[in-house]
Amino acid sequence: MLLALVSLLSCLFPSSDAKVYGRCELARVLQDFGLDGYRGYSLADWVCLAYFTSGFNTAAVDHEADGSTNNGIFQISSRRWCRNLTPNVPNMCRMYCSDLLNPNLKDTVICAMKITQEPQGLGYWEAWRHHCQGKDLTDWVDGCDF
Repeated sequence: MLLALVSLLSCLFPSSDAKVYGRCELARVLQDFGLDGYRGYSLADWVCLAYFTSGFNTAAVDHEADGSTNNGIFQISSRRWCRNLTPNVPNMCRMYCSDLLNPNLKDTVICAMKITQEPQGLGYWEAWRHHCQGKDLTDWVDGCDF
């Protein structure tokens, strides 16, 4: 019983291994995961998105009034994409929201790629639409050594 409680609580709280990436460090990681050019979006699009959603913070969690959360470096919503403790909600990425707080970003990138396959693409994220879409984003990766 105690083990089950500890496991449950670990899903609720961000990992102590939280990481705030540097701009170029994140760009390299996202490039290694194959996001540069994925679904027609540049690496700079992804870096810009991460900055305006979480400030490059893997442990970012935003709690909404309806009880849902936005999770991780891309602020992925529990309303549709990941599972919190709320029953009967979609879990399109088939993972717990706490998985999206991992500094290695594997689960986060897998889920973000799934979201980007939707018709809205990166337009799913309001932050990308307002701060990145249609803008010159070269500064987001300028000076990064790939």
